Amino acid sequence: MDESGDSKRPQSGAGDDGPGAAPGNGKSPRGREPGGGLLMGRPFGVPVYVAPSWFLVAALITWVFGGQLDRVLPELGAARYLVSLFFAVAFYASVLVHELAHTVAALRFKLPVRRIQLQFFGGVSEIEKETETPGREFVLAFVGPLLSLVLSGLFYIGMQAVEPGTVPGVLLAGLMVSNLIVAGFNLLPGLPLDGGRMLRAVVWKITGRPMSGTVAAAWVGRALAVTVLIGLPLLTQTGVLGNAPEEVDGMDTVTDALLAAILAAIIWTGAGNSLRMARLREHLPELRARNLTRRALPVESSTPLSEALRRANEAGARALVVVDGHGDPTGLVREAAIVGVPEHRRPWVAVSGLAQDLTDGMRVPAELAGEPLLDRLRATPATEYLVVEETGEIYGVLSAADVEKAFVAAMARPTA
Repeated sequence: MDESGDSKRPQSGAGDDGPGAAPGNGKSPRGREPGGGLLMGRPFGVPVYVAPSWFLVAALITWVFGGQLDRVLPELGAARYLVSLFFAVAFYASVLVHELAHTVAALRFKLPVRRIQLQFFGGVSEIEKETETPGREFVLAFVGPLLSLVLSGLFYIGMQAVEPGTVPGVLLAGLMVSNLIVAGFNLLPGLPLDGGRMLRAVVWKITGRPMSGTVAAAWVGRALAVTVLIGLPLLTQTGVLGNAPEEVDGMDTVTDALLAAILAAIIWTGAGNSLRMARLREHLPELRARNLTRRALPVESSTPLSEALRRANEAGARALVVVDGHGDPTGLVREAAIVGVPEHRRPWVAVSGLAQDLTDGMRVPAELAGEPLLDRLRATPATEYLVVEETGEIYGVLSAADVEKAFVAAMARPTA
């Protein structure tokens, strides 16, 4: 499964999609990236990271597959774990191909991709914008499972060229089956899986409303989570997965129940995240720089902080902009810096010592709203931004904290 969520800041997209997951759309108004892990390369200009959790899963696959090899190829001895490790790496290489399919499709549709991350239950392509049409949404979701099916077919063809019961034969068979499972699991019609995004596209096309598609696919995803939680242990107990019921011991039951609980939790959480993000996107245009801006008082750099605050209180201003002798803005006094100065020290501290130098990226047009506004803030992370009119006149100061509060309010607001 893939996890694209960043718990530190509100996002316009996140989710946990299955092995070789559906694309995520994480975005934060502050632009703070979660830890990416080990950078492996930049195919198509997109960074690929391996999260620390991957090494745990690689070790688990090595141990489990090594035990299976001991039954099939007992002559390998301890070398079976080297073969198993190769299988784990090759499997995640297949997952990377799955994610690259999403990435290439996104780039073809001119959608920016922040990164690809391989982690505990698969991978995620973090795509920063939503597709504009249901058709593109369907294609973007479908190409991942399609590539996994193609890989499964190629590994099957490779099996025909080698002797069964040999190391190459066992590896190719394992990769064929694993890619088939990845494709089949991701095609299940519930968010946050690829199949859920495909279902969303279909409902979107029928109703004309992306939100309707998200609601339908998310609730199917939640039903799928419950089915996995109950159904996977039952399949093991009834012998449907290949083991005779009398061969299933207590450890198998506990393992399957734990796996089912993990998968169900990830699917349920991902479906809920999809609903919250869709709600946010519906209300995103309501986030306007002009509406969120604090009234600001221009002050010269040598002004004592106590005097600047006195003037601001009289003017009803909640922010301070440092200006030069011509009245042109040169910096923004940081709110956090003001709070850090004790009251008895404020008459002796000039505002220039608390100001952040103003850069072009910190100038925000007053009419900027929605996604373009978030893009501007992400491009230049800061605590405060100068909001200006088209004429260049100072309108006020936009606090990143206020934008985040507006994000939270938008996510909590019910949809129409």
